[in-house]
Amino acid sequence: MKISSTIRRNIQVNGNGTATIYGERRQSWEQFGSRIARLAGGLSNLGLRRGDRVAVLSLNNDRYMESYFGVPWGGFVLVPINTRLAPPEIVFWLNDSGASVLMVDEAFVGVLPQIQDQLETVKHIVFIGDEATPEGTLAFEGLLDGAAADPADTASDDLAMLYYTGGTTGRSKGVMLSQHNVLYNALQFAPKVGFRSHSVYMHAAPMFHIADGTCTYAIATSAGASVILPAFEPEAALRSIQTHKITITIWVPTMVNMAVHFSGVENFDLSTLADIIYGASPMPEAVVRRAMEVMPHTRFHHAYGQTESAPILTMLDAARHVPDTPEGKLGSCGQALLGVELKIVDEDDNEVPAGTVGELCARGDNVMKGYWNQPEMTAHALRNGWLHTGDGARMDDEGFVFIVDRVKDMIISGGENVYSAEVEDAIYQFDAVAECAVIGIPHEKWGEQVHAIVRLNEGQAADEQAVIAHCQDLIAGFKCPRSVEFSADPLPLSGAGKILKAQLREPFWSDREKSVN
Repeated sequence: MKISSTIRRNIQVNGNGTATIYGERRQSWEQFGSRIARLAGGLSNLGLRRGDRVAVLSLNNDRYMESYFGVPWGGFVLVPINTRLAPPEIVFWLNDSGASVLMVDEAFVGVLPQIQDQLETVKHIVFIGDEATPEGTLAFEGLLDGAAADPADTASDDLAMLYYTGGTTGRSKGVMLSQHNVLYNALQFAPKVGFRSHSVYMHAAPMFHIADGTCTYAIATSAGASVILPAFEPEAALRSIQTHKITITIWVPTMVNMAVHFSGVENFDLSTLADIIYGASPMPEAVVRRAMEVMPHTRFHHAYGQTESAPILTMLDAARHVPDTPEGKLGSCGQALLGVELKIVDEDDNEVPAGTVGELCARGDNVMKGYWNQPEMTAHALRNGWLHTGDGARMDDEGFVFIVDRVKDMIISGGENVYSAEVEDAIYQFDAVAECAVIGIPHEKWGEQVHAIVRLNEGQAADEQAVIAHCQDLIAGFKCPRSVEFSADPLPLSGAGKILKAQLREPFWSDREKSVN
């Protein structure tokens, strides 16, 4: 199960079919295959060797998608960089991964002066944009001037992707996914949700995120077409559906909400959009109802998972995706995908009866190899042969999973994971702060909002804006607190000296059925 085999099959069965459309550029699978083979050759000519890492910091474009295939074609490892990170976080990801090459587009060339002198391993910066190649960088198209490379003699278990995710200790960690992991997961869900050779998939979610990444491999295993938007914007997405007759896409619920409430949405022909996959957070029922009115021909599929599982573990079928019926399971994230085993366990890793809340655990061929250079974290996450998701859940007698809480200290806001420890580390660097705790509180639009509770040092002063501005210099904007509450008293502690976050969260969630959104 190798990524290069997927492209060679596509050339064989649909060589003249459309592979990518980006703006005015369009290419067939035959052309796509030629370009990624030459990209692999160009990277080899830079001196890269099997297993070397290639990072990409860019908005969505067709060259980004070529990197998804050309990098593993050469036996290298792709490291997608979150475009919303602050410069210190970008530096950490690049240095921790040991990336040899960094690819950037126009949107991020301006970041280079802030990070270049801190990069320890990056030897080449490649410009993948459409403007003139900036001084000190190499042109992406120039890499393709040389000869095509044969696919590297890699094994299916070889590392293909290094996706970074937030850390419970305040440090991001690299999730190691093999070629087998990513292709297996694509094949697990692609036929289930409508990926076919005639499919037209729209990349509107960011390509750095594994949600779009898995769909990138899903559309490729199907030999279908990709229409690529630089980023999600409601009007552009709706127009693209109409113009290119999009059949399938993946959106987080906030994107669905923005699209279906866009002024003038009824003027777009959305009849070809057969399937929408959504995930990262549950879909509010009011949004589902509105979406069904606006897109009556569209089936909705709720996908649940995490980066460590490449990423999908469960799906809620469209047939169960209906309100006000006995068959409806809108509160559930679905049942295990084919090839995935699930169980709910207690604190001692003993499986609990149906309906009992515990930690959701999973195993299957889509589960990661481990965390990059983090053997202890790997052993803890994969203990007893099961991936421990950190999500509190219950499972009914039909195998439907309901997420009700989080074992790990994480907030999901607008589809992005925010680990409280990362935010707290930033806040503690503010001199006036004596003590802080970061929790998730309900938010109507984003699902959850990052909320900080701060106690200041005696005799010192600070306001909400000062704390937020301080964080913005250190961490990505989506991780920064949206609200700050000041406490004159010490924060409540357990007997072991840990801040009792459950006690701090309780007033915000007391009137709700679940402790997460």
